[in-house]
Amino acid sequence: MRSPEPPGFPSKRLLFTPGAAWRAVLPLLFLTMPALSTTQVRADPVKVWATGAYSFSDELGGFRITGASGIGTKEDPLVIKEELNSATPVTLTIRATKPIEPFGKAGEVANGVMYMRIDVLNNSALPWVEFQFELHEILDQPSVFGDGLSFDQRNKTPDNIWSSNFADFDRRFEPYDRLLFRNGKVDPLKTATFDFLITDYTPRWTFYIVQDPRIPTG
Repeated sequence: MRSPEPPGFPSKRLLFTPGAAWRAVLPLLFLTMPALSTTQVRADPVKVWATGAYSFSDELGGFRITGASGIGTKEDPLVIKEELNSATPVTLTIRATKPIEPFGKAGEVANGVMYMRIDVLNNSALPWVEFQFELHEILDQPSVFGDGLSFDQRNKTPDNIWSSNFADFDRRFEPYDRLLFRNGKVDPLKTATFDFLITDYTPRWTFYIVQDPRIPTG
């Protein structure tokens, strides 16, 4: 335990008793704590970007978000700009920052309908020949068909899935929700764009997208 004598007070003679001294100092300590906390937050790298009714975070590491915009409609999709420094899977954390209201107005509530555009810079020094996205409602547990979260699984002939660098895609809903882009390539220091729609008919406050760049095997 600390000495009852507050730091900075003369050691030879107190103007009042130790108990009275602490009663005088404690309010000042509480007043200074928010300022210290703000300084510490500003010193850390930006980890969370908020746009529309959601926030996007690179807090789980392995990549860096460099920008976020949009509200999540087809006309104004959620655009996330990223930089991947390796060819290993990374996880994007998404949280609702406004009230959840299924099918409510995009941007004002988290409505479970998210038109997404992800721009990914390949800073891994290796070419990518495929790129996969996988949804998780619970971290490290792939989403399943019945949880309501998917890459628009109700639409059997989607026209909103596209990539600047890959000609084809493959969607899987069982035993996981995955979207694989293939037949293309992303060279080092080049950027690839991916468009898709995420739907969640039982919206959660937090979910995840695992992003997996694939490199040549031979």
